[in-house]
Amino acid sequence: MRLSPSSWFKRSGEPGAVVAPFVGLLLLVTLFASVGNLLFTEGSVFHVSTYTITLLGKYLCYAMLALAVDVVWGYCGILSLGHAAFFALGGYGMGMYLMRQIGDRGVYGNPILPDFMVFLNWEQLPWYWFGFDHFGFALLMALLVPGLLAFVFGWLAFRSRVTGVYLSIMTQALTYALMLAFFRNEMGFGGNNGLTDFKDILGFDLQSDTTRVALFAITAFCLSLTLLASHAIMTSRFGKVIIALRDTESRSRFLGYRTERYKVWLFVYSAVVAALAGALYVPQIGIINPGEFAPLNSIEVVIWVAIGGRGTLVGAVLGALLVNYAKTRLTAIFPDAWLFALGALFVLVTLFLPKGLIGMAGQWRARRQSGQHQNQSVEGQS
Repeated sequence: MRLSPSSWFKRSGEPGAVVAPFVGLLLLVTLFASVGNLLFTEGSVFHVSTYTITLLGKYLCYAMLALAVDVVWGYCGILSLGHAAFFALGGYGMGMYLMRQIGDRGVYGNPILPDFMVFLNWEQLPWYWFGFDHFGFALLMALLVPGLLAFVFGWLAFRSRVTGVYLSIMTQALTYALMLAFFRNEMGFGGNNGLTDFKDILGFDLQSDTTRVALFAITAFCLSLTLLASHAIMTSRFGKVIIALRDTESRSRFLGYRTERYKVWLFVYSAVVAALAGALYVPQIGIINPGEFAPLNSIEVVIWVAIGGRGTLVGAVLGALLVNYAKTRLTAIFPDAWLFALGALFVLVTLFLPKGLIGMAGQWRARRQSGQHQNQSVEGQS
């Protein structure tokens, strides 16, 4: 069967999208951008600056976060306004490792305590910082802690059959509570300044062009894997049950499915994907602070997904990439008007493109195919 670009996305209502061609395109662009940075000089038309590489890496991290939200919102109908919490927790897990790697190269030269602890007159490293000098342990905690939080929160909420706007408010309250907690200096996470001044990761200088390109490539690879994994989940029996829960949960429960278990595990999977995005985000951006927990960040992610097309996977990724690129461009030109433009865009998409840009592409393809069939019918009759 011939595979054209218009057939990369499945029809509306089918579980997910055919993501393999999109993943291939993503990896190809990543390869060209990496080669352009490492092999071509600044004067070359093929050169890609390190700043651009870092910016693209940040966009891909946001795309993973949008994918995590689309998994629970687009396929299960769970509108989470708190996924920034999982993203930030994953970022803090990686940030703690990077802080431990600074050692005596910090401002105060303390080989054990990070600079902010020395400044606050801490005498010893808190117990929950132990082990974060090892990359494997730090990465495990960066994924495990958000996953456990999502499991506990999801089990309590879904077992109590909390749904709709009430669940959305609870997720928003969760991330807001964590933001307030991490702002406190006594928590031991840097207070309002957060964690920053990172030096290296696994012995590689974070300011090196090679390291920046490697982090960008790893992010693209992880995004590709999560896209493929999410598509596999949504096209499996588990995914079909999830879609049934979204459409008629009461009927699914009547048929004998333990609906809360399906929702909990999907919520945990989504949280782990968001945490992985946060862990990849921090070494590329160079800072993590409590502002990442802000509820506004979670609301922005929902807007990315809505603009791209929820329930399509690829649409969420495209929405995140397009909106963040527009944000980068427009905030430099109209810094005070960007949020108004984003809000207006969300309203317009909701009113005129309820299925997002991917839905618009699908409608255009359907009209085109319908026109071709009509022309063939007329030609056959003549």
